[in-house]
This record gives sequence, structure tokens and C-alpha cells, in this order.
Amino acid sequence: MQVCHDPTPVFDDPNLVSCAGLAPVLTLADRAGLGALVDEHLTVPGSVGANARAKVLALVAGMIAGVDTIDGMGLLRHGGMRRLFTEIRAASTLGTFLRAFTFGHVRQLDAISSRLLPALSRRAPLLAGADAVTYLDLDDTVKQTYGYLKQGAGYGYSRVKGLNALLAVISTPLAAPVIVGARLRKGATHSAGGAPKLLAEALKTAKAAGATGLLSVRADSAFYSHDVLATILRHKARFSITARQDPNVRRHISLIPETSWTAISYPNAIWDEETGELISDAEVAEIEYTAFTSHRQGEQITGRLIVRRVKRLNPHSTAGDRHDPLFTTWRYHAVFTNSPLRLVEAEAAHRGHAIIEQVISELKDGPLAHLPSGQFNANGAWLALACLAFNLTRAAGCLASTFHAKARAATTATNSSTSPAGSPARPAASPCTCPKAGSGSQPSSSSTPEPAAHQGTQPPDHPAEQAPTKTEVEDPERPGPPACPPTRARSTAARSPQRATRRWIQAQASVPEKLLNGPVRLGTASPSRSRTGSRRRAGSMASGDRRGLWLSGCLGGRGCAPPVTVAPAHRRQARAHLGWRRGGPPPCCATRPSLAGVRDWARLTRAR
Repeated sequence: MQVCHDPTPVFDDPNLVSCAGLAPVLTLADRAGLGALVDEHLTVPGSVGANARAKVLALVAGMIAGVDTIDGMGLLRHGGMRRLFTEIRAASTLGTFLRAFTFGHVRQLDAISSRLLPALSRRAPLLAGADAVTYLDLDDTVKQTYGYLKQGAGYGYSRVKGLNALLAVISTPLAAPVIVGARLRKGATHSAGGAPKLLAEALKTAKAAGATGLLSVRADSAFYSHDVLATILRHKARFSITARQDPNVRRHISLIPETSWTAISYPNAIWDEETGELISDAEVAEIEYTAFTSHRQGEQITGRLIVRRVKRLNPHSTAGDRHDPLFTTWRYHAVFTNSPLRLVEAEAAHRGHAIIEQVISELKDGPLAHLPSGQFNANGAWLALACLAFNLTRAAGCLASTFHAKARAATTATNSSTSPAGSPARPAASPCTCPKAGSGSQPSSSSTPEPAAHQGTQPPDHPAEQAPTKTEVEDPERPGPPACPPTRARSTAARSPQRATRRWIQAQASVPEKLLNGPVRLGTASPSRSRTGSRRRAGSMASGDRRGLWLSGCLGGRGCAPPVTVAPAHRRQARAHLGWRRGGPPPCCATRPSLAGVRDWARLTRAR
């Protein structure tokens, strides 16, 4: 006997789902009109583009669940996912669908995204405080690629081979950022290439989403150009852009009198990219400045030049060197703005531009971890769908709690979208709903009802009523199962799985109950095919997708929930792991085994 070096886990239990939290998120997307927008605007020709609604929603659902590759979309077909969703497509079908995209189809996805965000903002507090002040941040990033078959890959300003993604996000002092525009570009491109057009579309989307107050655009020196600033002014917005240190800017900095500098101290030290050190003390001043004097007089732009200076330290000094410098030298950082804020407030508001780096980091940790296709337009569609998934996750977080409203997308997905599925364990104080002793008896209708939180958050894969199958029909002459033992007080260590389940129930309860009613459709209705006895491969599932799996209801086949399908070869091992002995009471909601035992049982594999 030898160890199998290539075991293949088989996930054949229709009562286990690791992504039950997708149900309320996709219901929110349906209520916001995502499916209708796809039907109206996306027109991929041929048989590949048939039922584009189901395919787009499947791609978005996979990204919300943490999938970052096309093959990873197989996550949507494991376990009991078909009891929660309909019109699920295979990963190969979704990949063929993406490769059929042209640049025009990618722009159609952009149109869908620009219309979905205002609809989400009307159903969730995405932009709290947007009627007072809203910031639109513009920046680009390079996603590294490998190999020679990736279309558009090249070396850009970062000297890293990859593709360039231009992003525009909006945020308020009270709300986390959401994406209002994105464009995938070739790697060897200038940062400001195509930025004016994307910025114009982003400003329109921001105003449609509720940014009715002061709207200010922030960017770094790569976007310090006349076209970008003219676009901002044409849409009646404010700007705050880092100015390049050209001779005209340096001359104006030298004209600032020494008495005009104001000392400031940062509560939290900031990172200086030039020296690679943390700084906490600086001085700021401002002077009137006219930019782009080489253009015609009517095209020149006048504003405020806010300058921050920091002492330049001797890089060769040591810790024991106590000699004072003969004179102080400074490093200057200039910001060109027309902000109505005061000097110190305007400089602090510009430093808030770093919030876009958080969005870039979340995308690269999530769907943008890979650009999965070799075709450029397929990767452009992948970026557009990733932005849709990001905004949907943010909207779901705003509905869940104040913590999730500003949490990272991965945190929100871990606490909601990838929640343990099946019927969670009930709290110790809830009554047992298993049948009493007797032939074919059902739970009494006069029994104490469940707590309201549990009733409102019952996952869709645990239906209240289910027609008995052949394996569930009981012999009238055979005595029924004995009553469940009374609930016993458990120690703190033994209650950890139940505590985790209650936490999940509370997180789901914060979502409006109307978002949890009924199954979620990924596309238009079609006759569902029977999947009885089918076995699903879980090799494409990420390791995180197999964590937190939960069994639903009683496991004896005569309890308060549908029985669990167990392969005959593993039935004895399952009973041993779950502590269910022949002739004894079936495990139920009141005598559920520990989470470790459930996980051990869920990891039973069969080599194919």
C-alpha cells in the first residue's frame, strides 16, 4: 500500500455551500437592475453571446466570492450551489464568452457600470455626505504579466512588464471609495493617456450617484496637464493636482517670503517617497500661480500653489553625529489647486489622495490578482467586471453594518459572501425541532417558534418544507426515532462553532429581510436539469473555499432538515466522525457535532 500522490477531493453533498452569502449580494444586484442593464446594453454577437445576462452575473458572482481566474469559476458549481442559484455556467463557457469581446463590448460594460452605481447609491448609503463634499481620485497602476503571449503587455514608467489600468474612484469623508471608471491600457503607455475622456465620464457618473456638493478631483503629477485641468473646469469641479517641479514652479516657490511659512505637525507620520523615511514635521505656504503660460491667454489657468517643505537631512550623518548644519536645506512639494479650503485644510485634503492606493491594493488582492486571458479585450472586460463586483461588495457592506461599510472588500466577502452554508447551528436557547417519538411524526405546530433573527436569515438552501423522497418514506410499522436529548450547557471552548454561527446569523440579519427571500437567479428562467447522484470535482476550488463548511439540519434522514447524501464507501466513516451510532438518536440542531468533526468529514476524499 502506498500514499496516493494526486488525491482528488469529491464534493457531492447537495446540502453544503461555502458561499451562501452570495444570495443577498446578487439579490441586491437584481434589485438594482444589473440584469436588465446587461440585456439592454450588452450585445455580444453569435451563439457565444447568447444569454449574456447569466454569464455576466456568473462572472461577477465568482469575483465577489474571491475567484481570480477563469478556471476558478468552477466554484459556482460545487455542492448545493444549484439550490441557491439558477443559470450557472461552466468556467469554459465563461472563458469563451470573455474572449468574444471587442473594445466596443468593453465600453458597453462601462456603460452598464456607470448606470449601476447610481442605482446602488439609491438602495444603500454608498456616498454618505456626498451632498457636502466628494473627492474624485485619479491614478493608474501596472499589473505585472508573464510570458510573451499576453496582448498589449509592455514596459511602462515602473519598468515592470505588464498592462496599465487607469482608475477613477470617488469617496467622501464619511464613506469608503467606490469605482466610477476604469480603463485597461497597454503597458507602454503614458499615465495621462486617455485620462481626460475617462475623467469626463467619471465626473458625470459621480454627479448621477449623488455628488451634489463640492466635487474635487485629486491626482499626482503624472496628470498635471492642460487637457486634464480643462476637463475638470468644463464640468464645474475643483482640482488639486501635484505640480511638476519645472522652472516656473521653482521660481514661484523662491518668491514665497520666509514669514509666510506655517509649521504643521502630522498626528501620524507620513511616508516620504523621495527619502524613504517617515516625516512628522513640515511647513506649508501658498502663492498665486498661473499655469500653462505657453498656451493662449484664454486657456491659461490661475489658482493657488500650495507648497510643503521638509528639512533635507544629511544622508551621511550617523546617530552619534551631533554637529549642527551650517544652513538648513529644504525639499519642496507643490500642489496646484483652486480649492476653497484654508491653507492647512487644503494641504491635508490633497494628501487624502492616497486612498486610491487602497482600492488598487484590494483589486490586486482580489479579481485583479491575474489578468487571466491572453487577449487584451478579454482582460479589459475582466477589469470592468471586477469594478462591478467591487461596487456590489461595497454596497452589501453598507447594508450589513457600519464596520463592513468601510472594511476591505476581502473582509466583507469573508464575513458574508463566503459564509458557511447549510442550516447553521442554532443557539443553545433555541428549541429543538426534531420529531418526537412516533411513526412518521412531524414537528409540532405548537412548538415554540424560532428567534426572529434566525427566521429572517434562514439560508435559501434550507427550505422550510420539502417533499419526501423515496429514501425518506418511513415504514408505518417501524417505530420513529427517539426524542432528542435535552440541550446541555457547554463550556466556552465547546461553544466556539456556535458562536461563529451566531456571528454569521447576526451579519446576515443586518441585511434587509426582503433581500433574502426566494432563490437567486443568475439569468432568465429555464428548465432545470436533474443533478441526482452527480459528483463535483473541487480541484479548481481555492483552499479558502473549503473552509467553514457546515452541515445542514439533522443528519439521520428523519429530522428537521433534508438528509445529507453520503457515498456508500464513506458512510461508515461519516457516522464515526459525526458521532452517530446505529440505533442511537440522529444528530440534530441540539446535538450537533463540533466544527472540527464536520471539517474532518467534509475532507473525506476519493482518488479517481
